[in-house]
Parts: sequence; C-alpha cells; structure tokens
Amino acid sequence: MVYNHHCRPDAPTRRLARQGVDALRRHFGTTADVAARAPGRLEVLGAHTDYNEGFVTAIAIERATVVVAARRPDRLVRAWSPWGDWRDYLAGVCAELAAEGCVPGGADVAIVGDVPVGGGVSSSAALEVACAVALSSLAGCTLGPERLALLCQRAENEYVGMRCGILDQFTSVFGRPERVMWLDCRTREHRLVPMAGMSARFVVCDTNRPRELVGSAYNERRAQCERAAQVLGVRALREIDSATLRARAGELDATLLRRARHVVSENERVQAGVAALERGDAVVLGELINASHLSLRDDYQVSCPELEAMRAAALDAPGCLGARLVGAGFGGCVMALVEEECVGEFVPQVESSYRQATGLEPSIFATGAADGAGIVATD
Repeated sequence: MVYNHHCRPDAPTRRLARQGVDALRRHFGTTADVAARAPGRLEVLGAHTDYNEGFVTAIAIERATVVVAARRPDRLVRAWSPWGDWRDYLAGVCAELAAEGCVPGGADVAIVGDVPVGGGVSSSAALEVACAVALSSLAGCTLGPERLALLCQRAENEYVGMRCGILDQFTSVFGRPERVMWLDCRTREHRLVPMAGMSARFVVCDTNRPRELVGSAYNERRAQCERAAQVLGVRALREIDSATLRARAGELDATLLRRARHVVSENERVQAGVAALERGDAVVLGELINASHLSLRDDYQVSCPELEAMRAAALDAPGCLGARLVGAGFGGCVMALVEEECVGEFVPQVESSYRQATGLEPSIFATGAADGAGIVATD
C-alpha cells in the first residue's frame, strides 16, 4: 500500500490543486495523475531542541504546498514552480526515493503553495513531503509515514546542506486538526495532544526579513551544542537537566553555557507546555512562549531587530498571551498566541505598529492546527 492519507478537501487545498493542474497543462501539456498536499509547520515550543535529541511541540498549519504530477514514458523529471531555489529539494527527494528502492520514473511536476518562504514555518519540509507523497504514489511504492518523513529529512540534510532535525518533516506528515504534536526526537515517539478547547489562535507574523538557513549561524549553533554535550560527557543535551547544568556550569565556556542553557530549559518548557495544553490553560502556555523567546534571544542569540520589533508590536496588541520567534531565527516569523475574539483587532494593529517601526511590510495570518500530508483530489 502506498502512503495514502487523504487530506480533507478544504477550499484552500482545492484552489491550490486547481492551480497545479492548470500549471501542468499550461507548461507541459499534460494531465495530472496525482496531487499531494503537505503543510508547513509551526513549533509551539521546542526551538532548536530537535537536533539535540530533545522534545518539541508543533502544529501543522493551514497553509501548504501542493505538488501535481503526471507520468512520463521516460525517466525524465520536469518541474515548474513560481518559486525560486527549489530544485535541490526535488532532486534530493528523487534520489532518496531511489535509495529506498522506490524509483519515481519520469514525471511532469507542478509545485504551488501558500506557505511563506523563508519565514520559519518550514516551507522546505512542506515542499519535500509533498514531492515525496506525489512521486511515491505515482510509482506505487510502499512507504509508511515515518519512513516518508525520515527520507525527506535526509534529502534536506544531504542535498540542500541544511542539518535540520526531524521536527519539520514529522509535523508535516503527522499533524492533525485541533491537535498539537509532541515528539521525542531521540526515540521518535510522538503523540497528538488535544488543545482542550482553548479559545485562542496562533497568529503567524512574518517580518518579511528573509534568511538563508544554510548560510546563517544555524549549523554553527548545532556544532556548539554538540561540543557542549561532548564536554559534559553525554550523547546529547537532552540528557542534562537544569540542576545538573548549574552544578557543572564551570566546565563550559560562556558561549557553550548559554547554548546549553537554552536547550535544557526549552526541553523543560516543552513538557510544561504539554501539561498546559491538556489543562486548556492558555495563560500559562503564553508565559512559556514568552520565556522561550527570551531564551532564544539571550542564550541562543538567534533574534534580530526585525523579530524584536514584531514581537514588541504583538505584545502591545489586544489579546496577546505570548509571542516568540519561530524556526531557526535570524529573521522570518514571530508566533503569537492570541485570544480568539481579539484576532480581528490584533492583526491590523500589529501590521501598523511593525510598519511604523521598521518600514517593512509584514504578512500576518491566523492559523489553527491542520491536517498533515496526503493525497488530494484533482477534479
């Protein structure tokens, strides 16, 4: 059996599928055989913990990438997208599928979507996963969801050069509506935590200050964490708690101590956040989100002036319970937890405040937890 989770046919998915079908016909003169959708992701708590074998919580967002494909009689893969630097992602997925014994064969491919690119909500994982679902389905291969997610992670690690953990791809595959995914990045154990009827929405506030992860300090931060774990004599920083780190702080230089302190405290915030979700306690969840941002800013040092301006605007707006940068940092998006009845007032105020502070035009949208990757209808 192929990976055959079928996405709910909501209006945005139908619109993107139609765009992909039209693009395939217009650019290649071919008719779609399959379409696949994969969402971006929003980490609730657990920034930079995944590659430290730690814990994360995240949702699949309501914005997604759709890949529409038609079979070819040869081995050529031709692709079109309105985006820019996507070729390595598709090539990496094709190569990893072949390494798994799933040879995609020839295909004409159209890639469309509405996930912000370079915004910290993992447009790259959405692209990889949607490509993998479409091409493996076209080839009739047997791929379970975890195998699919790991394959896409390898494509990003090996072909793009981004040493990401498994958070992004797992969330894009396993996300479900009204659920927050908790993931142990060492064991890959995961579960879906109900949001307990919280009357709050996640609002993604894109600074429109893009960053290129491979060229940023992301890989440097990962290397620093690995060095801290080595000095402390553990496989990964997940094995250290706050009390142990305080007792052994003198073994690390100032930089490594800051990096380790963020990872250790963030793992603890993840577990506290799950408890808050299960209680339906949005106030405590907001406090944990705020603490996460301060740790990212001060200990992990991945913020920037635009992210700070966006967060300040969010915290000043009605109904904001907490706000933090998401993704790798160095630009991209701030996530705010906002009381549902205030979202309509929150968005325009933050847009205006951020515009005045930076001169940049933001992109802001609210999202709930959405469905994970799957096959979508093309008619």
